[in-house]
Amino acid sequence: MRIAVDAMGGDYAPKEPVLGSVLAAKELNIATVLVGKSEEINKELAKYEDYPRELITIVDAQEVVEMDDQPVIAVRKKRNSSIVIANQLVKNGDADAIISAGSTGASMTASLFILGRIPGIARPAIAIPMPTVKGVSVLLDAGANAENDPKELLQFGIMGAIYAESVLNLSSPRVGLLNIGEEETKGNKLVQEAYQLLKASNLNFTGNIEGKDIPMGLSEVVVCDGFIGNIILKFAEGMASGIFMMMKEAVMSSTLTKLGALTIKPSLKRLKESFDYSEYGGAPLLGIKGVSIISHGRSDAKAFKNAIKAAASAVEQNIIEKIRSAVE
Repeated sequence: MRIAVDAMGGDYAPKEPVLGSVLAAKELNIATVLVGKSEEINKELAKYEDYPRELITIVDAQEVVEMDDQPVIAVRKKRNSSIVIANQLVKNGDADAIISAGSTGASMTASLFILGRIPGIARPAIAIPMPTVKGVSVLLDAGANAENDPKELLQFGIMGAIYAESVLNLSSPRVGLLNIGEEETKGNKLVQEAYQLLKASNLNFTGNIEGKDIPMGLSEVVVCDGFIGNIILKFAEGMASGIFMMMKEAVMSSTLTKLGALTIKPSLKRLKESFDYSEYGGAPLLGIKGVSIISHGRSDAKAFKNAIKAAASAVEQNIIEKIRSAVE
């Protein structure tokens, strides 16, 4: 197995993608293909000596899709860019999955245009892992689509359940439909019709859930349209950052609180790790004919290593074929 890593994607490229690949080789024994400007990648690799060199190869790509590039135009015109060539490696069978922390729009566009959709899938969806008091849930769509229809929400539930069970190891995941109330008659026409489709499916559908139920872990799979999902994602990121900032200010306010903080430091560290996106590596773009992981733009080496691990697991579990069969 070889995972293609967009070495030029992300705020800290190529340093962090390269180190993440080195860690994946050393700790996980997973092979990667670093795609990008070979001279810069080799310069970073030269910093490390004790990694299994046979597990890391380089494919040169001299163009980079910038964050402010128009995704569709950039993918069409920058044929020698790292994100385009990395997806092409997967399409040609020279790699088994693609990871990028670059432009989300470009990552989605390249994977959709080059790899294509799984037959029967109307639209792909970004499935984002969300920490909860019970562990982790997966929310989709987290922003691949601004508008959806009921059938697409049903497909999101199917794909999310397969990913949650196969990659996140959640047995018989509960699927919940995000709504403004628990009652079957609540919400707009979209969610009311989607409710009936999900109810009639063979998913472990538990009905509507509200926003407050997401962090409580009432459903392992949370289904919503991409517009709402992206708002939920950005709000959760901001809320987590705000809470930790307020906690830090509170514990540093006096000598007594500083002493008290020392006693609970291990617990606070575990709490912070549970909200750390690097623990999950990235979000899969589900519904395309290949494993594509979209990582956070600020991803560090740990995040890249975990994204490589998640991609390898998705390939091993053959989620593409599972989604294809479920949709058929």
